[in-house]
Amino acid sequence: MPIYEYKLCAGRCAICGGGFTLRRPLSAAPLTQCPACKKPVEKIISQFSSPKKLKPLSISDAKKAGFTVLKRLGKGEFERQ
Repeated sequence: MPIYEYKLCAGRCAICGGGFTLRRPLSAAPLTQCPACKKPVEKIISQFSSPKKLKPLSISDAKKAGFTVLKRLGKGEFERQ
């Protein structure tokens, strides 16, 4: 389930602090009010993490990881490297 971030459309709230995060299924209806204080909210775009690629994967790295490395000889023809 994705994590969504929300903020109040206007004002502050002592209960939710003006913003909150929720885990919600993709099939859930859009949230229009805070579940704690019932004030109108809007979904905000949050940051996401992506894996950092340190270096390109070499043939020797792929072999060490247990992958079979093939070289294309022609149409439909391959051989192991």
